[in-house]
Amino acid sequence: MITISTCMIVKNEERVLARCLDCVKEFSDEIIIVDTGSTDKTKEIAAKYTDCIYDFPWINDFSAARNFSFSKATKDYIYIADADEMIDADNIRQIQELKSILLPEIDIVQMYYTNQLEFGTTYNYDKEYRPKLIKRLREFYWQDPLHETLRLEPVIFDSDIAIIHKPHESHSARDFANLQALIQSGTTLSPKLNVMYAKELFIAGTNDDFLTAKPYFQSLANATLKEDELKAVQCVLVKCGVIEADAHLILGAALKNIADGNGSAEVCTCLGNYYESLGEYLEAVLWYYNAAYETSCELCLRYGNELPLEGLVRCYQALGDRTQAEFYQDIINQNAEN
Repeated sequence: MITISTCMIVKNEERVLARCLDCVKEFSDEIIIVDTGSTDKTKEIAAKYTDCIYDFPWINDFSAARNFSFSKATKDYIYIADADEMIDADNIRQIQELKSILLPEIDIVQMYYTNQLEFGTTYNYDKEYRPKLIKRLREFYWQDPLHETLRLEPVIFDSDIAIIHKPHESHSARDFANLQALIQSGTTLSPKLNVMYAKELFIAGTNDDFLTAKPYFQSLANATLKEDELKAVQCVLVKCGVIEADAHLILGAALKNIADGNGSAEVCTCLGNYYESLGEYLEAVLWYYNAAYETSCELCLRYGNELPLEGLVRCYQALGDRTQAEFYQDIINQNAEN
């Protein structure tokens, strides 16, 4: 049977920490808590479950804190947990069973991360695989009977275990502050973080958040970027242009976005917003329709469904076309029921 170290980084999680630890204690042989500066009762709660509590000064780097937590683990495998997660009894039982049957060559176990969208999460999915259980000390093996090579790729097992992500509030304000701190320090954000920044803006950002981010995304507009990163930049800039009623900014970013015939739903919805604000309802209808039916979302699913459909209802109501307004309202209602 394998042994498991659960590793967590926490800060001011008194509202949810016990809920998480009540779950992970059922299969953990060791619980590592790394606190990055709590001012509430987080460490007091953690002390009821483990003696392995460490302080780590916050340096705007989640990876550094994660790596520190890993360095304290001593068991065969590391289970990665966040304080706002929980696991139901059936999935706890599956993890306990997994401990008895996991093959030694498995390096990573993926588990379903079920995202409870109603709890303010900043993701577009309801369910996706994530690496949750990782071998602490990885072994390397030679393979192939001739011209032998080292096996470098990890052996991954996709389990049926589901972890529930259930935060008590959105973390977007914290994330925006951390991203801006990195930008102001001169740190170059990775392509992944650039896209994640744009996603979080569209899912949870306020107008002020967009405008704060605007100079950074403008700096990326003419850089050599991969398509997904470039589309994300264009979406953010079009949104900023709509917020500021800046037709020049809207036109420049939007034309680049749709020039390849593969425009983004976010851009089309924002164009619909802009023309609707000008009272040009027929033009707005064109872009809302494109957002809902002719393009795909880059960053936030609501911009390809709910938001443009609501825009179509408003515009047809303003045009006095009751039939069309009711048609799209019926679609919204049907989607809500499903």
